[in-house]
Amino acid sequence: MAYDIGSYKFETKLFFPEDIFYKIIEVRLSKVNEILEEEYKNRVKIKYPWNKNLVIIAADHPARGVTKIGSNIIAMGDRHEYLGRILRVLTLHQVDGIMTTPDIMDDLFILNYLFKQLGGKSFLDNKILIGSTNRGGLSGSPYEMFDPMTAYTIDDIRRLKLDGAKMMVRLDFETKMAKYSQRTLALCSKMIRRCNESNIPSFIEALPVTFDQDSNYTVNKNAEAMIKTIGIATALGGGSVNTWLKVPYVDKFESVAKSATNPILILGGESTGNPIDLFKILEMGLVAGNNVKGCLAGRNLLYPGDDDPRAVALAISGIIHDKNNTNKAIKILNNNRGRQMDVLTSKFNP
Repeated sequence: MAYDIGSYKFETKLFFPEDIFYKIIEVRLSKVNEILEEEYKNRVKIKYPWNKNLVIIAADHPARGVTKIGSNIIAMGDRHEYLGRILRVLTLHQVDGIMTTPDIMDDLFILNYLFKQLGGKSFLDNKILIGSTNRGGLSGSPYEMFDPMTAYTIDDIRRLKLDGAKMMVRLDFETKMAKYSQRTLALCSKMIRRCNESNIPSFIEALPVTFDQDSNYTVNKNAEAMIKTIGIATALGGGSVNTWLKVPYVDKFESVAKSATNPILILGGESTGNPIDLFKILEMGLVAGNNVKGCLAGRNLLYPGDDDPRAVALAISGIIHDKNNTNKAIKILNNNRGRQMDVLTSKFNP
């Protein structure tokens, strides 16, 4: 079926001008520790946010050297552009939260503080905030499969009163580097156990990988491989009641969903430049099993080609929260491009 989404050119600087971006630096050079301590402590939290379908932004890629979008190898390395796109999505009440690393989380809390000082309403209250932990498996490095904690620890997540911890394990069964997968597996098991001690939800991205002809690790999107990997992941940590799974959509996804009773969030994967690709996999994935509870998406959500991330997020929310189909999602996309571009500027530049 052919879908028509028209054309649109989103410009981040119109939504998130440079002068607002640079205010973050001003705060970082002032009483930033006092400000952040108060902001983290006073955030309004949802008491139990897990009993509904979720749309959560994934924003931890740069921390392990993943910055490529399409042909631009450093696209996500532009922090002004990256934060602007995150804010474009996160300021929607239809988006449930974000999973990210300490640097981006701090930037968001600084901006939230400034926004509130100018009379705006907190865009972090009642959001799910998940801390990303093991980012040490640097993309393209010789020891990529060894993925130690280089971002949040579980103690950090508890201290800052974040809502969950995300970890990743990629299982290499084939090469001489497979031993590093086993070390990461043991690390994730320890972190999940620590999470269970404090009743903190664990979001584990468990991926089978292969080593391709270009000497790069790629995700093995084979249902059988995914099912085996999920069986390994859900047994980690001495208790599974707090464990969520982050997995890619693959063929035979019904069988993948049936391989566990744990809740599943579908990851977005690399940006294809066409938001319809994400609409389709979410529509199909959501009906694959009752434990498929939404998405944890980053690049395909934040960098949907030239399209407006906010409009894409609204369309995705309709699929996840309202069980819309792809056709309805496209209508929402077409009707919401370029709207509310003054969410930030109306306060910072009245």
